[in-house]
Amino acid sequence: MSVHKAISEHVNKQNKKINDFLSLDQLRELYIEEALTLCKAEKPFTTEKINKVTQKINELARQGIVPTRKLVTDEMVREFAGKSE
Repeated sequence: MSVHKAISEHVNKQNKKINDFLSLDQLRELYIEEALTLCKAEKPFTTEKINKVTQKINELARQGIVPTRKLVTDEMVREFAGKSE
């Protein structure tokens, strides 16, 4: 295998990780907004979807190149909803 081909494959793998991270991070933010909206409306909400996506992000992060994200608790949502009003 040529050095150029090996470098190209490596860059493509890294680029895929970054793109996967960006997609997952955007989805995570959407789920956080949904939870905040429900919380502010005093309706039941869950952080389950947020944390499933967060776990996928953190699995990617263990492979290198992308950052980790913290798991979100119900209390964190309630606290943020109170602060952002």
